[in-house]
Amino acid sequence: MTPTPDTMSPVSRTALSVARVRAYESGRPDPLFVDPYAAEFVAAAGPPTEAPEGTRLSGLAAMLVMSIMLRTRFYDDRLTAAGAEQVVLLAAGLDTRAYRLDWPVGTRVWELDLPPVLAFKEQVLDSAGAAPKCEREALAGDLLDPGWPRRLVEAGFDPQRPTAWLAEGLVVYFDAEQAAGLLTAIGSLSAPGSRLLMERGRDVSRTPHDPTLAHVTELWQGGLGPDTDKWLDAHGWSTRTTSLAEAGDTYGRPLSDGLGRTSGFIEAVRTAAG
Repeated sequence: MTPTPDTMSPVSRTALSVARVRAYESGRPDPLFVDPYAAEFVAAAGPPTEAPEGTRLSGLAAMLVMSIMLRTRFYDDRLTAAGAEQVVLLAAGLDTRAYRLDWPVGTRVWELDLPPVLAFKEQVLDSAGAAPKCEREALAGDLLDPGWPRRLVEAGFDPQRPTAWLAEGLVVYFDAEQAAGLLTAIGSLSAPGSRLLMERGRDVSRTPHDPTLAHVTELWQGGLGPDTDKWLDAHGWSTRTTSLAEAGDTYGRPLSDGLGRTSGFIEAVRTAAG
């Protein structure tokens, strides 16, 4: 059977919304990044069903779109600068960094996600004739399954070597216990000097109501919330945060006054042995 987005879970289907934003940004005359495969995913998925064509973006929707644009470039830069030969993309979705970034020789990238996501992704990339620019391993599995760290090691991952981890757009879909479990597992696999990139936590109870975004926001559970960086600091990591507004200024996409000050990104460096 041909893989389609219809076989994906509601959370997994949010990867298509991310691909649409990346396709849009890639087509701009001054793009922050170019993802040549984002439009391929969009075309293969068909027209979106969550909002009518031409719907004006609300303040929340505009902020989410800007966040996806900025975080894509921010994580691109941080991952390639990390210098780690091991890179793990958690809940990788339709991420194509293994194909579009210039990785140092010897870099190995693992992409973890659910089987329907990886099946759809592989079909589209194969049809596009895409070839990775590093050694790439797609590993099907559920991050809520406590066995995923063992399976990662069995796939060749070495927990004794520094690793760059990316949890992009992920932890907000977990509750606090699930988020703590995931981050504890990452810590157990992280040698000193490893790096973790993720979004700053948000208080989902304060999310503005927008019916056109309900297919996304109703799935949010908040993870560890605004104190995510404090949790990491208390569990063997040293964190640095960059607000969305700061990232916007850095990349020449300034946000309106007062916007993007509480949302943004965490860069954590592992200081303790796993």
